[in-house]
Amino acid sequence: MASLRYAFFPGCTLESAASELKTATELTCSALGMKLNEIEGWTCCGAAQVQDVDDFLGVAINARNIALAEQAGYDKILTVCNTCTLMLRTAKKRLDEDAALKEKVNEALAESGLEYKGTCEITHYLWALKDDIGIDNLKAHIRVPLTGLHVANYYGCHILMPPSVMGYENPRNPQSMETIAEALGATNVDFEQRLACCGFHSIYPAEQEALTSNGVSCLTAREAGADCIVTPCPLCHMALDMWQPDSQKKFTEDITMPILHLPQLVGLAMGFSPQELGIDHHIINALPMIKRVLGGWDAS
Repeated sequence: MASLRYAFFPGCTLESAASELKTATELTCSALGMKLNEIEGWTCCGAAQVQDVDDFLGVAINARNIALAEQAGYDKILTVCNTCTLMLRTAKKRLDEDAALKEKVNEALAESGLEYKGTCEITHYLWALKDDIGIDNLKAHIRVPLTGLHVANYYGCHILMPPSVMGYENPRNPQSMETIAEALGATNVDFEQRLACCGFHSIYPAEQEALTSNGVSCLTAREAGADCIVTPCPLCHMALDMWQPDSQKKFTEDITMPILHLPQLVGLAMGFSPQELGIDHHIINALPMIKRVLGGWDAS
């Protein structure tokens, strides 16, 4: 298969608090023939909150990010973050459907020598695996089938909603994560929180509710027999992993549940070690689980 070329929008989380997830993304993409070229000069997408303060700014900053990719000659932007995907796709949809807004935004962008044209598609790592790489080709890259690993797939709401912007699959019963996990050799575990919100964007106004919800997600995955929760979103990953010790305080039951980011799951099946994928950097130690289920790696 010919190499695939993307303008890469890592987003703030992969550049800072969860840099190990960027490492896993770059390792797996390189091995799959997906050439990632980070957009030079990209800025924060606004994290689904900037529009509440300044709606025009929220559109303009994402138009700028897309325009930078267009100026560099790319026709597809790849993200790994659900929220970044939502923000970029929302801006694109609004600009492509509103000529007056597009003109106003381009007047602002002209000050820095940029123009939004609308020629760049916005895709997510999950979607690219399924559509650009393809399931058969993904299977051809598997070196360590994830046989015996029971995964609870946790989509995160921003990759599904609103369907008018995201529109990749049925938001009420998505199957892309299950398809990927099955292709990697893992066993999917159904659990009631697979479509739940992680609460990342509401942690300040609703901290207790977010912690409780995340605890329920971990507990129900555990009770369903999952070895780990897998999510395609670094914000969901951070919320489920980083807040888990605080969530535990709200439960008498043990809610301990390792959390993996989708590129890390893919990387394990491709033969990368947990350390190469940054899994040893997580708050909830996933190494003993990986050693127990898959073997072959040092769990220290």
